[in-house]
Amino acid sequence: MNRMQGQRGMTLIGWMLVLAIGGFFLVLAVRLVPVYLEYFSVASSVDSLKDEPAIVKKSPDKLRDLLGRRFDVNDVEHVTPKDVRIERQGEQTTVDVKYQVQVPVMGNVDALVRFDKQVTLH
Repeated sequence: MNRMQGQRGMTLIGWMLVLAIGGFFLVLAVRLVPVYLEYFSVASSVDSLKDEPAIVKKSPDKLRDLLGRRFDVNDVEHVTPKDVRIERQGEQTTVDVKYQVQVPVMGNVDALVRFDKQVTLH
């Protein structure tokens, strides 16, 4: 006859290990989701420059100011004016937003997330 003793399932230590790993990934998600939501706001603000009339004729300072106001409305905290690079080449203007966010995960462990959004305006 077969005995059921070898088929008892996970032990308490096994369950604790599964919960610890699951908890770590849950904490990581809770810390990183707001950073990615903010990036989506930044990307949306930069992409919306394409819809502005006569945007190519505006000076880089005006573009930076326009983006700054949009970032304020969307409550973007991690992007500063120095993170926005605007380059003109003839009829094209390239807006490049590069920034990084350091997020504390737990204890002395941090996550560093880098973002780069580039749009070419015609």
